[in-house]
Amino acid sequence: MTDSRKLTTENGAPVENNQQSQTAGPGGPVLMQDHNLIEKLARFDRERIPERVVHARGSGAFGTFEVTADVSKWTKAKFLGQVGKKTEVLARFSTVALELGSADTVRDPRGFALKFYTEDGNYDLVGNNTPVFFIRDPLKFPDFIHSQKRDPYSHVQEPNNAWDFFSHSPEATHQFTWLFGDRGIPKSYRHMDGFGSHTFQWVNAKGEAFWVKYHFKTNQGIETFVAEEAQRVGGENPNHHHLDLLHSIERGEFPSWKVQVQIMPVAEAQTYRFNPFDLTKVWSHKDYPKIDIGILTLNRNPDNYFAEIEQAAFNPANFVPGIGPSPDKMLQGRLFSYGDTQRYRLGINHTQLPVNRPHATTAQNYGRDGAMRGDGNGGRGPNYEPNSFSDAPKQSNEPIYAPLEIHGWTGSHQWQKHPEDTDFVQAGDLYRLMDEEAKQRLVNNIAGGLGAVTRQDIIDRSVSYFRQADADYGARLDRAIKAVQAKLRGEEVSVQVGKPAHDASRS
Repeated sequence: MTDSRKLTTENGAPVENNQQSQTAGPGGPVLMQDHNLIEKLARFDRERIPERVVHARGSGAFGTFEVTADVSKWTKAKFLGQVGKKTEVLARFSTVALELGSADTVRDPRGFALKFYTEDGNYDLVGNNTPVFFIRDPLKFPDFIHSQKRDPYSHVQEPNNAWDFFSHSPEATHQFTWLFGDRGIPKSYRHMDGFGSHTFQWVNAKGEAFWVKYHFKTNQGIETFVAEEAQRVGGENPNHHHLDLLHSIERGEFPSWKVQVQIMPVAEAQTYRFNPFDLTKVWSHKDYPKIDIGILTLNRNPDNYFAEIEQAAFNPANFVPGIGPSPDKMLQGRLFSYGDTQRYRLGINHTQLPVNRPHATTAQNYGRDGAMRGDGNGGRGPNYEPNSFSDAPKQSNEPIYAPLEIHGWTGSHQWQKHPEDTDFVQAGDLYRLMDEEAKQRLVNNIAGGLGAVTRQDIIDRSVSYFRQADADYGARLDRAIKAVQAKLRGEEVSVQVGKPAHDASRS
C-alpha cells in the first residue's frame, strides 16, 4: 500500500526534494533532467483552458520604443544600437491570480509584458510592476499559485491557504511588503512602474558579457488606490484599469515610460553582497546606478482584443542576438514554462498568428504540420536538417548570447547565499523607507488577511518573518492582528485597524 504521507511524481516515485530545483552546481542553471520540476511545470501549464493559467485578466496596446542613449559597449542588440532608433512594441498589463472575469482593481502584482518587433525577430521581456517576486525557485511556483487560487473545497480564495504557504516561504517577505504597501493597487496601468524583475545577460560585439536589470519608470507619476477606494471603484466598474488605458489612448494622451537599466560586470557577480540572481532581491541603486536608455510610448489600441491581446503569446525565451538569460532559477523555469503554456493554450502554430509573427524577418525552420497550420507548411522543401539543398535554412554559427560558466555537482542545492543575503534584510529596508502613515497602512493591509487565518501557528510563523525584517514592523503587525481577531469574535476593540485617509495621487 502506498504511504499517503509520501510525496511522489505522477508515476508514483518518491520526490526527494520539492523545494530546490536541480542545478549545475549551487549557482548554475536549472537541469532538464529534473523530472519533478519539468513534470510539475508541464502539468501546471495545462490546468486551465482556454484562458491563461496566470495573468488571465489583461489589457494591451501597441507603441514604440525609442533609443535615447548609446548602449553598444554593453550589447550588440540591433534594436538598441542607434540613438533615435524606434522599434514597434506590444505591451500587455495584467493581474496575476484571478480569472478573466475578475475585477482589475484587486491587490495583486501587475504583469508588465513587452514584445519588441525587432529586425532580428521578436524579443519578449515578461516582467511585473514589482522589482522582486515571492519565490526564487520555479519548483515552488505551481504550489504558490495554487495557494492563491480558489480552494478545492470552498471554491473561493482562502486566507488560510495563502498565508500557510507564506509561513513556509520566508523569502516572500520582501514581496509581501511591496504588495501590501501603498503601491499594491495602482490607480491605473499608466500610473505604475514596470520591471524586467529578473537578471538578464547583455553581450557586446566583442563577446563581453554583462548582467542587466530593466526598469520602466512611468512618466505619468505613481498613483495608487487604498483598499477602500479599490473596492468601491472595482465594484462600480471592474474594468476600470482596462478602460482607463483604452480611453487615454483614444484621447491622444499616450502613456509613456522612461526606460532604464542597471549594469553589473560579470566578474562582480560572485562577490556582490546579495546574490544577483535572486528574484526576491534588488540590486542597490547606489551600487549600480540606473542608466537612461530609452522611452516606451503606447499610442495605438488594438482593433480586436481577442486577435491582438488575448492571442498574444509572450515567452521570455524569445531572445535576440545580444541578449540572453542568467542563472536566475525562476527565469530558467520560465524559459520552459511560458512557451509550453502557449503551445497548450493556443496550439503548436501560435507563432503564425499575426500578433506573434516577427515583422521584419520571416521565421524559417523545419517545424511542420500541427493543428491550425496557416501557411504553406514548408511547401515541397525538406523537413529535416542537415540537408543538401543550398536554398534551405542553415544554422548561423553565431551565438546569440555568451555561455554561462558552470561548476559543481548536479543535484537539488540550497540557494547560494552571498555575504548580506537573508530573506528579511531588504524587506526591512523597504519598511524603514516608509513614513509613519504608510507603515500603518501596510500593517493594516496585512492584518486584514492574516488576522482572518484560523490557525495560530500559521499566524505566528508569518509574523515572525516580519519581525525579523524589522522589530517595529512585527510588533505593530502583532497588535493589529490581535485587534482584527477580537473584532471577528465580536469584541469591542479600541485599536484602530482601518486605513487612514490617503491622497491617492501621492507618489
